[in-house]
Amino acid sequence: MANNGHMVIVGAGLAGARASAELREAGFDGPITLIANEPHAPYDRPPLSKAVLLKEKSLGDCALFTDSFFGDHAIDLKLGTDVVKIDREGRAVQLSNGERIDYNCLLLATGASPKTLNLHGSRLPGVVTLRTIDDARYLAARLRDGQRIAIIGGGFIGLEVAASAVAAGCCVTIIEAGERLLMRAVPQEIAARIEARHRDAGVQFRFSAQLTAIVGAGAAEKIQLADGEAIRCDTVVVGIGAAPRTALAQAVGLEVADGIVVDDRLCTSDPAIFAAGDVCSFPHALYGRRVRLECWKNADDQGRIVARNMLGEDLRYREVPWFWSDQYELSIQITGLPAFGCGTVVRETADALLLFHLSAKGALIAASGVGRAVGRDIRIAQMLISRNARVDAEELADSSVKLKSLLVAEAA
Repeated sequence: MANNGHMVIVGAGLAGARASAELREAGFDGPITLIANEPHAPYDRPPLSKAVLLKEKSLGDCALFTDSFFGDHAIDLKLGTDVVKIDREGRAVQLSNGERIDYNCLLLATGASPKTLNLHGSRLPGVVTLRTIDDARYLAARLRDGQRIAIIGGGFIGLEVAASAVAAGCCVTIIEAGERLLMRAVPQEIAARIEARHRDAGVQFRFSAQLTAIVGAGAAEKIQLADGEAIRCDTVVVGIGAAPRTALAQAVGLEVADGIVVDDRLCTSDPAIFAAGDVCSFPHALYGRRVRLECWKNADDQGRIVARNMLGEDLRYREVPWFWSDQYELSIQITGLPAFGCGTVVRETADALLLFHLSAKGALIAASGVGRAVGRDIRIAQMLISRNARVDAEELADSSVKLKSLLVAEAA
């Protein structure tokens, strides 16, 4: 890619913002345009369900870069602007204000949008989702002592909001359609520990629950369940997942399958268009299949790699996934994708429950943990996974064996 080409990035979340910074770090001195549909400069999202809800952090505290960063690095940051059309043949994007911007290389980092309910009353005031800083500010104002908060969905967002709401003195009920929490995210043993901690904090649960309506005179007042139960509430938080924002890609004929389809260089079928972060579906060499990940590390790593590839390098994305969630004093961490394991080894310590997930050949392909101190062990597991290490199950289970000593294991 010529060093004077115009790089255009659509989406100023972590992946897009990181890519813009990495382009400059790599020595690119041509024009860069970063287009944000929000009115705020790029910020970190993980604090939204925790510190921002509890009013411990402001927007400024969550900023990914300093106020002067984009100006200092000659990155044209366009805030509160939507891209309404891509002209692939003319290599240009059209903005909602009518402006047309030519590109030599285009990155789609449009992220994902929270899924919403489609039932009676789901548009009532007091029914909210949590994705942006403005969402968090609105919800934070409603988390007051004694308020009744109903959370639809027992995933990470719902559970983090529950922990924050409890800390704010609210009465919390989580309504989950599945049989347990975090059905697709963590093994049952981990989910059980998390549920027990929330119950200790006073959170109520309804599992295998089906909603029929949200009822209220001008605002949400109760949730009606199919079994006849009515759960009274002052606020309803909808946390039922997110959908990749693929409309722009679909409109111009790029392949979409649970996200914008890219290769392991994060390039679409159009060599001038790349995609990264929550919006892209990419092949993962470790699991031999295509995946789409919604997590901080994936967006950060892909933002760095895609920038280099936009400049003509040939880097392959093969990073081991890593997720985390903080709830109360507990840390939940997952590396790799546990659902693809063929066997599980359990390690229990005074501070944590750790599960190691093995392939049919005995290689470690994922690990998950919950407790007060799991970070170090999960980081070591991540290194073992990246090496495709075949580890001894008995040593993994034995808490007296230091995990670090297993780093000498041979590849499977």
